[in-house]
Amino acid sequence: MRKVTNILGLVKLGFSVLLSKFPIHSAFSEITKFSRFCLLILLLTACFLIMVLQSISYLTLEKPLRTSEFQNIYRRYKLRIEKRLASLADSHEPASVYKPIRYFLASGGKRVRALLVLLSCEAVGGNRNQALDAATAIEVLHNFTLIHDDVMDNAHIRRGHPTVHTKWNTNVAILSGDELIAQAYRSLEKTRSSRSAKVLSVFTNAFVQVCEGQGLDQELALRHNVSLDDYIIMIKKKTGRVISAACEIGALIGGGTWRQVSALRNFGEHLGIAFQIRDDLLDIMGNEQSFGKVAGGDIAEGKKTFLLLKALELSDNKARTMLRLLMDGSKMTNHRVTRMRQLYEQSGAVEAARREIALQTRKAQNTLVALKESRAKRMLIWLSDHLLTRSS
Repeated sequence: MRKVTNILGLVKLGFSVLLSKFPIHSAFSEITKFSRFCLLILLLTACFLIMVLQSISYLTLEKPLRTSEFQNIYRRYKLRIEKRLASLADSHEPASVYKPIRYFLASGGKRVRALLVLLSCEAVGGNRNQALDAATAIEVLHNFTLIHDDVMDNAHIRRGHPTVHTKWNTNVAILSGDELIAQAYRSLEKTRSSRSAKVLSVFTNAFVQVCEGQGLDQELALRHNVSLDDYIIMIKKKTGRVISAACEIGALIGGGTWRQVSALRNFGEHLGIAFQIRDDLLDIMGNEQSFGKVAGGDIAEGKKTFLLLKALELSDNKARTMLRLLMDGSKMTNHRVTRMRQLYEQSGAVEAARREIALQTRKAQNTLVALKESRAKRMLIWLSDHLLTRSS
């Protein structure tokens, strides 16, 4: 709407200049009565159109939403997803499969990926109700990865609660995760769209990529020479692809143009990178209670995070040696966490991580120029800003 207002201003300025250069009384004296009549009609028509466009601009200009309004929209959408997730595990037998699933799905979560499906659908002009089943499928896929990830990392706390394999056992956790994948596809097949085949292809690709990313994460933990490029490739698969697939699937269901679909996929990829680096930062710098995990879990598992790789790059030889010694220990202690935090801050790695998060968030938001202005688009921007500063 700002562009329309600017154009209207230029049109009015043009008429003002025209009349100042060619005064009506002198111009009219040099042309026929018919020509004068035509010119007068033209001027009156132009003035009328300007007034109409100004009225439309005024009526359709949406007031910017306040933070509280964004939060209310987020809560409403999240509630719809929670209801869908609860219905997935309403079976009671066998209890060894469904009880852990109910427990895990009820333990919390931001439901960001599901929300991205709905907002992306709306942002291209679609009806979010058509994307609810796909949004549920994406969220279930994500939760499958968390249950299996906790097993592989031997993590004991997730979202402030005991992990599934800790509360039950490893076999139960693996089986529950497998069941979630089946439930994800069952939910996805309910989606009604002319692009259902493409939606299925994108979803399956995300499933494959996240497994490959998890494998790379395990491999990098065992390697000593890991570059930031290696890390970025890994997180694009492990974290970024599910987030970008959420945006892509929403845009496909919403009937977006291929330019819009591509833009939202890229939005999700950059957002995924920012999201993972923020996770790396919270693992060592965050509050354990709000983060919902044990501080320094990445250190204990030998994970190659953005912070570690950047600190190794920026530190002097003495600090670099100390970092490697701290990473070699397997037992997590408060002293190790505190010392690593100090080395990260002193090297400039913490500030570098914050800059990279901000950069990737800006890149994500810049891709949205392909979309028309809408409430959903503004929600995507708000959500990306919110994730930039999240504490959990």
